[in-house]
Amino acid sequence: MELRDYWQGYGTRLSVGLTFAVAILSVISGVANIGATGLAGELGALVPPAVQRIAGFTGALTGFTMFGSVLGLRRGLRAAWRSTMLLLPLTALQGLIQPHAVSVPLVALSLLSMPVVAANRRHFDREIHLSTTQIAAAAAVVGAQSYGTVGTYALREDFGNVSTLVDAFYFTLVTSSTVGFGDVTPVPASEEAKLFTMSVVLVGVASFGIALSTLLGPAIEARLTNALGRMTDSQLELLENHLLILGYGDLTEPVLEELGERAQVAVITSDEAHADELAERGYAVLVADPSDEEPLRRAGIQEARAVLVATNDDAQDALAVLTAAEMNPDIPIIAAATNRENIEKLRRAGADTVISPANIGGRLLVESALGAKGMESLADRLLDEANNAGK
Repeated sequence: MELRDYWQGYGTRLSVGLTFAVAILSVISGVANIGATGLAGELGALVPPAVQRIAGFTGALTGFTMFGSVLGLRRGLRAAWRSTMLLLPLTALQGLIQPHAVSVPLVALSLLSMPVVAANRRHFDREIHLSTTQIAAAAAVVGAQSYGTVGTYALREDFGNVSTLVDAFYFTLVTSSTVGFGDVTPVPASEEAKLFTMSVVLVGVASFGIALSTLLGPAIEARLTNALGRMTDSQLELLENHLLILGYGDLTEPVLEELGERAQVAVITSDEAHADELAERGYAVLVADPSDEEPLRRAGIQEARAVLVATNDDAQDALAVLTAAEMNPDIPIIAAATNRENIEKLRRAGADTVISPANIGGRLLVESALGAKGMESLADRLLDEANNAGK
């Protein structure tokens, strides 16, 4: 099980790393080839110079687009996997066309990345969930650009320097973004073109405003939620193969200190004061009831490697153990019993291993007081006994 998880994590990281490297090379190659003319790429005379120039301008754009795919792959999105599989052949083709030395490693790395990313398809199975605001923002931008492009091309006789759809799209983009270079303007005698231009400005500014609010809103929300000790959905989606700690008690701090950087940790607690403190120290924290299903689902209990429950309230711990066991029957659950009489109750709730710190500590103290040696070996034996008793 651990070996499979290791190779799964390795394949995911390798796919993300190769895609990121291709994105960087694509940007470098595209920038290096902007304005290059009269040179032949790997395809030689078969590639017209105009196509080479287009490849130079679009290469950097493809690279920046691939950076978005890298972020999606990091979150395990299936849509990002699909976009990556579409972009990798494109970067390879652009590298063949572009007449620069950087293009050679770009082609090689793109071809190498395709089978690797394709082989790890099953690791990217998350579906993207767009909010109503995000859908509205995308529709607004696409609609505004389509309206301006089609309208400008239809009225091209009333505009100076507009003869193609590219000219119309260029005019719409610089006008709606309020850049307005002034090289494409309505004919002074055309009232219709002036009115249309004003409508493009109004519609374009509104669409860009919606898009910016959609992009900046979650970023501001993320800052606020971090300050309050809460994690956003995007941050929670990045959790994988982590240790999920339900609740916060006297044993939680020693557990965190012992773990150090050995494992990724996520804590679910209803104690906002401790949540703030843990968040400031860089731990992933979700402020919620650890016995509720929704926070466990958001914290990735299906992707976690184990669940640890160790607060001072055995009744609350039992509820948390029961919920975790029902949501993921295969995940190892380790619990600490404050009272010895609750050990069996926690086992019946679904804990695989139940440890009584008071019981173990008492036995160690007695043995030490009687002059016994090898207390570490005794602790290991007691832990083995606790594990065997739960089977």
